Amino acid sequence: MARWTHPGAILVPTDLSDLDRLMPFAFEQASETGARLILLHVLATAASMATDAAGMPYYDPAGALEFAAKALDPWCAEAQRQNIACDALVREGNPARQIEAAVRQFHAGRVLLGTRSRSRLGKLLIGSVAEQVLRSVNLPVFTVGPEAHLPVKCDERVVLHATTLRETSRPSAALACQFAASQGARLVLLHVLPPMDEMERNGLPTGLDSVAMRELCILAEETGGGWSITVEPHVAHGNPTIEILAAASEMCARLIVLGATERSAFENLARDRTIYRVLAHARCPVLTLRESTMNSSGAEAESLAAHR
Repeated sequence: MARWTHPGAILVPTDLSDLDRLMPFAFEQASETGARLILLHVLATAASMATDAAGMPYYDPAGALEFAAKALDPWCAEAQRQNIACDALVREGNPARQIEAAVRQFHAGRVLLGTRSRSRLGKLLIGSVAEQVLRSVNLPVFTVGPEAHLPVKCDERVVLHATTLRETSRPSAALACQFAASQGARLVLLHVLPPMDEMERNGLPTGLDSVAMRELCILAEETGGGWSITVEPHVAHGNPTIEILAAASEMCARLIVLGATERSAFENLARDRTIYRVLAHARCPVLTLRESTMNSSGAEAESLAAHR
């Protein structure tokens, strides 16, 4: 897990239109970790099509490559001014597959990826490439949505981990704890309960008296026991998406960690749209990791904590 909190390389795939949004976060993460930035633009064949004087389409790879290089070069120059190692690549093919290939080639420790949100008949889209990457890569993916921006100066750093309190959420809590420790941040464990009136009608304890709060306190003690950071349990009532985004905004969170599972987050978005909506509307980066990877990383985090 150390290569995730202190990566040697951060891969930044871009469609070129999101560079203004992505690069401030890329520079910040590279400065904090000492990582090398790899800017990657994947050129689809259709994007290289141009038209001749008669309006007939033809393939113009040279023109497309030149356009992409001109878009990436100023950001490499800015990285150099900030003493950050940065390389720009333009490749051709399937974007998701080329991103996976670049992860392997450069031994990237994380991916910083832009997402988009578009409303049409109530449907949210984060982009097909982003969705494929979230499903496929076995390392942390930091998504930067269209509403994300660098935080204003706050009194302290906060990492917010939204948890379902299922047993499978333990590894993601351990991951969130290590990221908080690496940033010198306070970790807030958040669980969203059903609306208070609904729970009261069913005779269930709410808020600080809820079963969830007791479980959160146990999780906070287990998770933070080996690290010198504050781990704070927090419960809220209402809509999970709204409460997660509201808590992140109120706390000036620098990072939201979501304990996503492969099925609920990425395979069946129509059934569970909380993660989807948070990715689209968060005002800070959102870290997700595939369930299979989290399970192995959680064991590693527990081992690291035991030797601290």
